[in-house]
Amino acid sequence: MPIQIVVAGALIADGALLVAQRDRPPELAGRWELPGGKVAPGETERDALARELSEELGIAVAVGERLGGDVALGASTMLRAYRVTQTDGGTVWAHDHREVRWVSVEELDRLDWVPADRAWLPELTRALICGPAQRSR
Repeated sequence: MPIQIVVAGALIADGALLVAQRDRPPELAGRWELPGGKVAPGETERDALARELSEELGIAVAVGERLGGDVALGASTMLRAYRVTQTDGGTVWAHDHREVRWVSVEELDRLDWVPADRAWLPELTRALICGPAQRSR
């Protein structure tokens, strides 16, 4: 059975990270994550992430370097994160989440993260403290 890849985007602007609050499934509803979704057959990971963020947030992004390592979601599903930069002037909207918001490095540990995304907190902390400036929000 082929491995299903799920991609997530770390959008950092003005020293803050964009996070999204899940609406479903019930066991994850209300928890926070990096937005993203599944890679469709024949689609590259970068193309899938750009498509998912357009659908979920209503923005266009350029997908950059990987962030952290792979996170196993099960025997046949792998989660990967990438740095992304917004490439349009669009406003971020929560199309597929309860809420989206910008958080500072000080807020990262206080969020109720989905378990898988918690693995990236060290890399997200470093990116917020040391990362290059991204497009303004």
